[in-house]
Amino acid sequence: MFQRCLICTDFSDGLYRLTEFVPSLAASGIKQIVFLHSVPLWKEGQIPRIDEEKIIAARERLQQRLKNIPEGVEVNIEIPSGRPADTIPKVAQNYQADVVILGTPIRSLLEEKLFGSTTAALAKACARPLLILRPQLISTYTCEELELRCRHLWRYFLIPYDGSSASKYVIQQIKEYAQKRPENSLQECRLIWIVDEGGRRAIPKDYQLQEAKEKLEPVKAELEQLGLEVNAEVRLGEPYEEILDAGVECDISAIAISSDRLGTIAELPLGSFAGELMRRCWHPVLFFPPK
Repeated sequence: MFQRCLICTDFSDGLYRLTEFVPSLAASGIKQIVFLHSVPLWKEGQIPRIDEEKIIAARERLQQRLKNIPEGVEVNIEIPSGRPADTIPKVAQNYQADVVILGTPIRSLLEEKLFGSTTAALAKACARPLLILRPQLISTYTCEELELRCRHLWRYFLIPYDGSSASKYVIQQIKEYAQKRPENSLQECRLIWIVDEGGRRAIPKDYQLQEAKEKLEPVKAELEQLGLEVNAEVRLGEPYEEILDAGVECDISAIAISSDRLGTIAELPLGSFAGELMRRCWHPVLFFPPK
């Protein structure tokens, strides 16, 4: 699905381990990989300056783990100086990355607002899709497990769909990338529409379920025309819980979402379903920033 990826690590998230699995990433269709580690400015003294020693150490740490790079795959290491929220969009633009991979710990919206979040900042500043992985999982996978994970990053997407502009945008993006996907990449999608048990009480649930099924069918047909295997289902329940249950039951690679509210002032009082998934979900999440 993607051919140029930017992998960002702070060395505490486990993503630096991916340097040892370049052949597996290449098997998923990746042809260009950039590993990035941002080094903070050295602020001792009156004038902040570039910490050359840490830059050299970080480059060596990544370089020495690179092994068995397949022919036809380009691998680069970038060690910029500055805040990740500033350096990542610039490097992604320079290399024309199709996707940015980063690790994000599980946290609450309040914690994010209090302590800041690189992911939330990138959701607004970076035009590239973000693949969010949990550091706790990447750090504890065995080499065999991580090798398989790298091969199947884009194999099977779960797509929450409710007819909203954000969910329609995800479908549009999936279609665009699917048309130029490399071999052994995206193969299957599962569309899922959750009818909230607590919503729209004036309208009978049976009617809402049937309406959702009818609206999913043309979306399913659009994706099938691209040679994808597509399943579609409608569930009644609490949206967040049902999405997580579906992810476990269906053996997915990632959940694909978007949101025009994430990281904005409106998110705190109104909430964001996509934001909650990105903060709390253990599954990999592929977030498409709205344009």
